[in-house]
Amino acid sequence: MNQQLAHLLQLGLAIFIMSSSGTLGRYIELPPPVTIWLRCIIGAVALFIVLKVGKFDLRIGNRKNFWLLFGSSLLLAGHWVSYFYSLKLSTVAIGMLSLFTYPVITAFLEPVMLKIPFQKSSLALGILAFVGVALLAPELSFENEHTLGIAIGVFSALCYSIRNILMKKRVAQQSGITLMFYQLLFISLFLWPVLFGFEFEPAQLSTDWEALLILGLFTTATGHTLLVLSFKHFTVSTVSVISALTPLLGILLGFLVLNEIPAGRTYIGGSLIFLTVVTESLKSIFQKRN
Repeated sequence: MNQQLAHLLQLGLAIFIMSSSGTLGRYIELPPPVTIWLRCIIGAVALFIVLKVGKFDLRIGNRKNFWLLFGSSLLLAGHWVSYFYSLKLSTVAIGMLSLFTYPVITAFLEPVMLKIPFQKSSLALGILAFVGVALLAPELSFENEHTLGIAIGVFSALCYSIRNILMKKRVAQQSGITLMFYQLLFISLFLWPVLFGFEFEPAQLSTDWEALLILGLFTTATGHTLLVLSFKHFTVSTVSVISALTPLLGILLGFLVLNEIPAGRTYIGGSLIFLTVVTESLKSIFQKRN
């Protein structure tokens, strides 16, 4: 019982830490690809030190494992970059709520990718979730930045969902810290050309360095690694239920740090998204128990 409580507290800490991503994404003024590159460099260095000190196994395994890590890293890079663009175009509340359509998207994709039975109730919940997303938009036009931010946020959720499905089996077979290190390392290699393709003033680094360190060391290296480790002690569905707290905590941080107050439609749309995520996750838990 005490051990299970410790695992639950570990997962809760991961969710709390990761909820800072929305506020940090809005606060840092660098172009999102540059921010993500620096985030991954900082996180990869931190995890490499942990791996060396802890004498973890750094071997990837066979070629199949390498290409799985490579592909999932591309998806994670796409998820992070598009998520930060979504935050730049909208608000912490809209960006995070758009992203947290991913558990419902997973409910659609998992049966197809892992060849498990599809459930009709997931279709109804999926429709409800996207009604919630539509309510977030002030108008159905991509000329509106908030609407464009929502669309990019849902794309980010799609990337995150596919990445999680691909990584699901690997977490049980290899150290979560090792997997996260290689994903950060690969993303650092993918994105280094952004330093030449995006214009930014070096002075921005001097103003954003504290937020970048928090994002790299705290949100990424610590938060995401704790979340990956949690899959060894809880089902993906249980993690999804608790993860639904992330946008709520993120919106609270956005209010406290950036003074962002969500609009009325955001409360309604957010409530529908939150309802579908929790319902789908709880449904999965009870089905597994039976």
